[in-house]
Amino acid sequence: MESMLRRERPVLVYDGDCRLCRTSVRFVERHVPTSAEIVAFQSTDLDDLGTTRERAAHEVLWVDRGGHVYGGAQAVAKLLMDAGGPWWLLGVIARIPPFRWLAHAFYRLIADNRYRIPGGTAACGLPVRLRQGTASQG
Repeated sequence: MESMLRRERPVLVYDGDCRLCRTSVRFVERHVPTSAEIVAFQSTDLDDLGTTRERAAHEVLWVDRGGHVYGGAQAVAKLLMDAGGPWWLLGVIARIPPFRWLAHAFYRLIADNRYRIPGGTAACGLPVRLRQGTASQG
């Protein structure tokens, strides 16, 4: 499910219910000079972005200007590449095997356990359909 809309800016979509995710986004906003619009999945039109609530709750997403959706470690790599400078190099490395595989494994370890990590919240561990504020969204 890809958006067919051409965008002026890429979009980084994160889980606004997760304290660890919000902390990570604040770090990005302060230190990573991205051109992306950064939005919580709970407050954006995911259909317009070419994705679903389930996917957005499962992993951070990068929607490029052409509407292609990247998830997880590859979304982070795209963010870093967009930032340029030394961030660009980290992003490129994260897209090349075997570093790509390591980045994916590390991302999944953190994402799948984010409610157990200091700064995480119990909401992070709930299925998206059971989270407060998202149950009624279509």
